[in-house]
Amino acid sequence: MKLNIEGLLVYFPYDYIYPEQYSYMLELKRTLDAKEFDAVGRQVPLPAGIYNLDDLKDFGRRKGWCPYYLARYSLLHANIVVYSYHYLLDPKIADLVSKELSKKSVVVFDEAHNIDNVCIDSMSVNITRRTLDRCQTNVETLQSTIQKIKETDAAKLKTEYRRLVEGLKEANVARETDVYLSNPVLPDEVLKEAVPGSIRTAEHFVGFLKRFLEYLKSRLRVHHVVQESTPQFLKDIFDKVCIDRKPLRFCAERLQSLLRTLEIADIADFSAVTLISNFATLVSTYSQGFTIIIEPFEDRTPTIANPVLHFSCMDPSIAIKPVFQRFQSVIITSGTLSPLDIYPRILDFRPVTMASFTMTLARTCLCPLIVGRGNDQVALSSKFETREDFAVIRNYGNLLLEMSAIVPDGIVAFFTSYVYMENIVASWYEQGILENIQRNKLIFIETPDAAETSMALEKYHEACENGRGAILLSVARGKVSEGIDFVHHFGRAVIMFGVPYVYTQSRILKARLEYLRDQFQIRENDFLTFDAMRHAAQCVGRAIRGKTDYGLMIFADKRYARADKRGKLPRWIQEHITDGSLNLTVDEAVQLSKHFLRQMAQPFRQEDQLGLSLLTFEQLQSEEMLKKISQIAHQT
Repeated sequence: MKLNIEGLLVYFPYDYIYPEQYSYMLELKRTLDAKEFDAVGRQVPLPAGIYNLDDLKDFGRRKGWCPYYLARYSLLHANIVVYSYHYLLDPKIADLVSKELSKKSVVVFDEAHNIDNVCIDSMSVNITRRTLDRCQTNVETLQSTIQKIKETDAAKLKTEYRRLVEGLKEANVARETDVYLSNPVLPDEVLKEAVPGSIRTAEHFVGFLKRFLEYLKSRLRVHHVVQESTPQFLKDIFDKVCIDRKPLRFCAERLQSLLRTLEIADIADFSAVTLISNFATLVSTYSQGFTIIIEPFEDRTPTIANPVLHFSCMDPSIAIKPVFQRFQSVIITSGTLSPLDIYPRILDFRPVTMASFTMTLARTCLCPLIVGRGNDQVALSSKFETREDFAVIRNYGNLLLEMSAIVPDGIVAFFTSYVYMENIVASWYEQGILENIQRNKLIFIETPDAAETSMALEKYHEACENGRGAILLSVARGKVSEGIDFVHHFGRAVIMFGVPYVYTQSRILKARLEYLRDQFQIRENDFLTFDAMRHAAQCVGRAIRGKTDYGLMIFADKRYARADKRGKLPRWIQEHITDGSLNLTVDEAVQLSKHFLRQMAQPFRQEDQLGLSLLTFEQLQSEEMLKKISQIAHQT
């Protein structure tokens, strides 16, 4: 289907289109029109086509080209590049892969409901004793390699020294003329100066790294938790080992220069020393937006001494700022991006367009229910106070048991954490609830082990396929809740046991909440609720993967009935929560579910959707339909 979207010809790959897809394209085109964009592709050494990494390997092998450099070269010439966020947001990777992308590129962050966490992870550094030991080995290897080069090719080191005296002028020119995407690890001021004399020669730099390493080792010898800001850390390092801020700032760039000069092929072996030098540059560059927390042991194993230094980023806008500055069109989109207004605040940008779209349906194929009470009228909640409550656990078990009797094929149940899931399942086993459930369906459980979870998923699919039916018990924020779709009979119901709040005793989280409150005036409770609801929406959204699909969404916690929680769910779920589906008992939920499943079992053909939720090219041209489409996008 060829579509004219306000003057832009779009080749749509199907014969039919959803009204909201057309509405989405119109919004997108208006966003792009806010700035000029590059609609013309560029020449590329590859024949036209779609290539994944394996295809590039095969092509490289046939031509005798290195597939790694072929991939990097093709990136700059391709019309469309699909890759992970980290290639653009993580400065360590973006510097290699994405820094030369055209300014007029359109950047789309899809499934971007977690984008703030990705930004924070990409700028944070965790240092353990093991990291420092590996770094020690790296530094010794560097020292011996420098010694060898001094004996065989001393001119090479002299050339490097001369280049460093010149300063990093080339990099600065490239950035100022917009050739490169700027790197948040390497601040602008650094590029305007020469590398400090104290780390200019290779031996001096290695000596400097050793001193820095010894200081970090001494900092990890702690018996209680230490939290400090970056200026405090810099003052301490200057007082104890006389390391100044300036050489620290050049550490990352100086190490890269040394690795290039020594012609070290396998840079992955030097990941520990690269991590430490990136940490040195970051800690000396940013006086705000970061915190340093040194813990003598991990939360999971409080009896085993395993000190770790968390250099934690609290401001996601630091990582995404270069993307906003360089590319003129950046689109952040997701089915569970709600509420919309919090994202511009935490990422610190001003959007040109903000819109949320409804789902046009020929039949109501999703049924969200909020179960707030058991049949004995005991309130259901995963709140900390009622977590061990025998009645709550029994009612949760009854809900799953009743659903397993009426829902065909697959049910996916989500818990708030692995520990909570283990406790509840153990209690169900003692009460004999599990045995009753297994008469209806087989039970599979997600574990933190990736191989075990993959096996459980495989067997779950098998049980759904052969008609036995299955229940998958999994965890919000786990592997299953993010990347796995339960299409059609693989997920006819999703039950969310409790509200998936993040673990609030984490010191890193506390520091971030404090920062959000001080810098962006976002209250702790607002952020925690927003975070919990986006994960809950992500979990229940696993069931509906298209308009021909159908499923129950059961929120098993009385707190979902509150307006502040419900209002943070995506618009396409909120629209189907009626007053009659709030604060139900288990029995009421069962009756509503039976009614819904009976309706969904009626024959449903493509013709039933035409003109309503599925349009032909001719229907799309009608004035009436275009008017309807213009009302789909809800401007925020």
